[in-house]
Amino acid sequence: MNSLSELLSVAIVLLAVLVFVAGTVALIRLPDVLSRLHAISKIDNLGFGLLVLGLILIQPAWIDGVKLFGIWILVLVSSAATGQLIARHAVREEPR
Repeated sequence: MNSLSELLSVAIVLLAVLVFVAGTVALIRLPDVLSRLHAISKIDNLGFGLLVLGLILIQPAWIDGVKLFGIWILVLVSSAATGQLIARHAVREEPR
């Protein structure tokens, strides 16, 4: 590995950590379930995407990067499905 790719990888992973921290703050500060769900799903997908990108840059074999990318796609799909289920339950249980 050359030092430029490692330095870029560390910078991207640190950016991912900052995105996760921002998502945690949003989770604590936002008032209702749907606002929290919207913020955390966007931040979580972006943070995990940056984390995967940072890790791909330091992988010795290209197949490892493909595996990481596949995991990220699975997380995106499962996050969308889980968010839909949580939102549906929150709307049904909302007092009228």
